[in-house]
Amino acid sequence: MTLAGKVAIVTGAGAGLGRAEALALASAGADLVVNDVADTDVVDEIAALGGNAVLVRGDVSDADTAKALTAEAVDRFGGLHVVVNNAGVLRDRMLFNMTDDEWDLVVRVHLRGHFLVSRNAAAYWRGQAKANGGTTYGRVVNTASEAFLFGSEGQPNYAAAKAGITALTLATARGLARYGVRANAICPRARTAMTAAVFGAAPAGVDPLSPEHVAPLVAYLASPAADRISGQVFVVYGGMVALLAPPTVEARFDSTQWTQEALDTAVGAYFADRDPKRTFAATELMTLGEDGPDATR
Repeated sequence: MTLAGKVAIVTGAGAGLGRAEALALASAGADLVVNDVADTDVVDEIAALGGNAVLVRGDVSDADTAKALTAEAVDRFGGLHVVVNNAGVLRDRMLFNMTDDEWDLVVRVHLRGHFLVSRNAAAYWRGQAKANGGTTYGRVVNTASEAFLFGSEGQPNYAAAKAGITALTLATARGLARYGVRANAICPRARTAMTAAVFGAAPAGVDPLSPEHVAPLVAYLASPAADRISGQVFVVYGGMVALLAPPTVEARFDSTQWTQEALDTAVGAYFADRDPKRTFAATELMTLGEDGPDATR
């Protein structure tokens, strides 16, 4: 499970989840290209562990920043093997009050940021695979959220972006499998600056929502040991890792020719006694932990 000789990019690595993930990858032996919009001490922390790291400042939704991350990995450390997309922002508001800018910012940083960094890494890995005669080493760990499963009513921008990230992860896993690349998504519950208003202050003693509980899964998914794991979505926090199943078909309705009346007889009757609050949202996921938190990252 060592990452010695591997080079990893971690976005949003200045604090919180990204910092914990960068330190876990460095502890496993990887060289790091870390990214954040501001200066950070994480490079010094990695050096204190005996590792190597360089900071690329900037917004990952900016194409030049995303290009610089891949270029720094290749030029400084000689290659790229792992991408951990973590950077994000929140602009929570109900749909009817949300501004254009609040929508655009969250979707841009989360979804476009994931896309740009993944796209550049994918192009590099495809070239490496062709040069190597078929495959190469590539790992992508994307940061989704249970918000996309719950349809968080106060986070339509964030929920939509995280749903897009999940779909991007699956497309990445399927599209790059032939080159030896593996891609997975995590839905972490973690107490960070971004979730301070949601989770509040940490309790005394061991914090079940510490980002340090999430980082080992990220380091594992980045490792050679996880070669058979791809296209998967995990919920992770505290001492729990939960593998999500893909959506299933609940009911099927057939007809030789549908009319509105026939649809009402078939589909409408099916919902006649159903609780309107029972929607596509997977709210039962909150029961994963008996004393778990009641909100998402």
